[in-house]
Amino acid sequence: MSRARFEELVADALDLLPAEFAAAMNNVVVLVEDTNPEDPSLLGLYEGIALTERDSTYSGVLPDRITIYREPLLDMCADEAEVVDEVAVTVVHEIAHHFGIDDEKLHALGWG
Repeated sequence: MSRARFEELVADALDLLPAEFAAAMNNVVVLVEDTNPEDPSLLGLYEGIALTERDSTYSGVLPDRITIYREPLLDMCADEAEVVDEVAVTVVHEIAHHFGIDDEKLHALGWG
């Protein structure tokens, strides 16, 4: 799958977010990279200060980063339909971290 097509799938997954969640996202950017250099099997990564941890001192900081890793997602999927599903799950998982939801809760909700 081309990088352009993969990026389109990430954009499509973002478009699936309910409007109220999309509107509540604040100071965050979503990026696509081939792999995480420290953990090549990682599917996605949230780096930043979750909305639930921000207070009155939060200002002047760089945007939070959600990175979706293309190669491990493509490697684990047999076809494009699986890639579409796994990209959506990964995007939702990382956005949930932006909202302060931890891995334990995400696994309990089926988004692990």
